[in-house]
Amino acid sequence: MKKKIIIMGAAGRDFHDFNTYFRDNPKYEVVCFTATQIPDIEDRVYPKELAGHLYPNGVPIYSESRLRDLIKKYEVDKVFLSYSDISHNYVMDKASIVLSSCADFSILGPKSVMLKSTKPVISICAVRTGSGKSPTTRKVRDILKGMGLKVVVVRHPMPYGDLLKAAVQRFETYADLDKAECTIEEREEYEPHIENGTVVFAGVDYERILREAEKEADIILWDGGNNDLPFFKPDLHIVIADPLRAGQELSYHPGEANAMMADVIIINKIDSATPEQIDTIKTNIQKINPGAIIIDAKSPVFVEDEKLISGKKVLVVEDGPTLTHGNMSFGAGIVAAKKYNAKEIIDPRPWAVSTIKEVFEKFTQLGKLLPAMGYNKEQVAELETTINSVPCDTVVVGTPIDIGRLIDINKPLVRVKYSIEEITKPDLTDIMKSFCKERGL
Repeated sequence: MKKKIIIMGAAGRDFHDFNTYFRDNPKYEVVCFTATQIPDIEDRVYPKELAGHLYPNGVPIYSESRLRDLIKKYEVDKVFLSYSDISHNYVMDKASIVLSSCADFSILGPKSVMLKSTKPVISICAVRTGSGKSPTTRKVRDILKGMGLKVVVVRHPMPYGDLLKAAVQRFETYADLDKAECTIEEREEYEPHIENGTVVFAGVDYERILREAEKEADIILWDGGNNDLPFFKPDLHIVIADPLRAGQELSYHPGEANAMMADVIIINKIDSATPEQIDTIKTNIQKINPGAIIIDAKSPVFVEDEKLISGKKVLVVEDGPTLTHGNMSFGAGIVAAKKYNAKEIIDPRPWAVSTIKEVFEKFTQLGKLLPAMGYNKEQVAELETTINSVPCDTVVVGTPIDIGRLIDINKPLVRVKYSIEEITKPDLTDIMKSFCKERGL
């Protein structure tokens, strides 16, 4: 008899695990997905066109809050956890709900769901959201392109809209982003590569995505999301650790697994961390992965016009997931506001509206800043209303995108840019040269 399965997810790894392990597997019947973390991703159906011949009606998606009732309703045998950036305690809390409902609890491992590429793959992942994957991916990309290689970036999924339309996405221009109606969160990851002239793939069906990327690439960069494991089997696995959250490299899923698997671990933001934080993270890494190459790195921030900050009252807009999923209280925007001597950082809470206000109520660790939330058109409009209502001289934007292209801001805007700067040897250039030489690239 088929085992009845629920996959717990957040519109990302859950679909990948289904596609690679369950879709054509006659031993199992996936009765539904549950969804959490991302607003408004439940109450949909995983399309029959993507679900395969065993699922002629597709697979329903429900809120994770209904998990206990769903196990009972469908007489579920086993529940698989398929999302990331959650504490070990959180994982076992969910396991307890499942076990107390008389079902098994499980997590699929890399052997079951990692896809193998015909091209070399370098994966860039992290121990927590907001550690610095994006600037690291950009740095590695630039090094490889400087060596004359054709680089294609494949980004961890963010399929928050029409799943069928998003099955295989290829982004080369801003028009591609507009056509796909990408959210702010998607644009934050794709735009920096498009600006550089690099093609980005993403979507839902990563077997198809990988085969399309292979047609264009000498080498594939896996640009990870949250602190998740790569979907492709890496030939070189680079993991970013964040000393500002020292200790969490041992206490978050699957970030600890990433750190254990890493060939290279970059300890980023050492210019913002204390010596004690840096020592803690190095000691922990030595315990769980003594063979990894460790690189110390800074994460400097800069702006094009510091006069728009110096002596001004500013509103700081930060990268959303870093603050929400990542549980950070500040980001690059706050660092820049302080670096360039803002007169005052305005707290946006009194002017926050609707779902933006709800974000502050849910994530109480947030400082005087505004997360750039924009998972749908309505929330983007609420973000615009909030920004324009705050009485300030300048809006300091710490997200990787030009947010002024998406919303009309009624006051001067200055973008904060940040990079990664290695200060120990070997550095990323040394590692890329050695990697390419070994593989004859």
